[in-house]
Amino acid sequence: MSANDPINEQSPTIDLDAIEKDLADVETALNRLDAGTYWTDEVTGQPLPDSLLEGSPLARRNPT
Repeated sequence: MSANDPINEQSPTIDLDAIEKDLADVETALNRLDAGTYWTDEVTGQPLPDSLLEGSPLARRNPT
């Protein structure tokens, strides 16, 4: 790049709220893992299917 190159005025928009939510979800999953409750539905207490956790490791509820 030289001094004559135009500066790209567009900058990526960072959604800090979404990043904070994602980090909170990861922290919740890690806490559930430490507590031994990662593999269970947080409302019903029923086991979460392995296929659900494989596709969505932050899942806390069984959608079915």
